[in-house]
Amino acid sequence: MRNHGNADVSRRGLLLGAAASAALTATPRHGQAMPADADVPSAPHPGPVPIMNPVMNRVSLTVNGAAQTLEMDTRTTLLDALREHLRLTGTKKGCDHGQCGACTVIVDGRRINSCLTLAVMHEGGSVTTVEGLGTPAKLHPMQAAFVKHDGYQCGYCTPGQICSAVAVLDEIKAGIPSHVTASLTDAPQATNAEMRERMSGNVCRCGAYSNILEAMTEVAGQKMADQQNGRDPA
Repeated sequence: MRNHGNADVSRRGLLLGAAASAALTATPRHGQAMPADADVPSAPHPGPVPIMNPVMNRVSLTVNGAAQTLEMDTRTTLLDALREHLRLTGTKKGCDHGQCGACTVIVDGRRINSCLTLAVMHEGGSVTTVEGLGTPAKLHPMQAAFVKHDGYQCGYCTPGQICSAVAVLDEIKAGIPSHVTASLTDAPQATNAEMRERMSGNVCRCGAYSNILEAMTEVAGQKMADQQNGRDPA
């Protein structure tokens, strides 16, 4: 009688041996052991990274009432366009991430963080910086109120604070609600809560928040009195 057990073992060993040989044959050369004295080719050295030329574009803006045409890199932020191209350094670069509000300007009647927007996005737009609100001889009412109520200490955030404060009162006048507006059907009022909420994006490291609120409250009250008396509150 045949010993089927021995035949099975031999067949299994034959199959395992064939599989091992096939795997060794299929193994890439770099996966096999190399002789100690073999020359190992080195990786090719990468060439220099080509420097891309900036894409230039002409941008036309109205800045503080004056027409401006600038030739600039399309990656230029509105903040850098104002500071570096037009030398309007009142607008400050604080965090450069849209978190502090020092770069706030008014574009087409609405406040924005100029560090977060490209100048080319505002082709034909109207930009107002702190320099365009008033002059040393004739301050804007908000500028005068900041001086009166000591709404600044180091002054670095003040240009953004003033631009934002002016825009906030315009937002309230236009009936634009905020997160704390009690009723969406009634016109918002220039309350402490409203102004604090709307100014929360402007950071003052010196902590002059109460003084800033006093300045805004005075200007808001003057605007209301002017409206009641039929005068232009601007």
